Amino acid sequence: MTLFLSLIFGAVGTVYFVYGRRQHSVSYLICGFVLIVYPYVFESAAAIIGVGVVVAMIPPAIDKGWI
Repeated sequence: MTLFLSLIFGAVGTVYFVYGRRQHSVSYLICGFVLIVYPYVFESAAAIIGVGVVVAMIPPAIDKGWI
């Protein structure tokens, strides 16, 4: 289960990272890198889901001016 979640959030992180490089957006670049790396730190599926959703929502929230 955790391997599948790692693949999903790693894929989202890769998209964020590439988008951040193309648009020169630091928030997407950093959050993309974090989404790629953080599943190696956590072992439980709940922690991977929780952290992944929070980190994935940061760049859109910054773009919309919520943060």
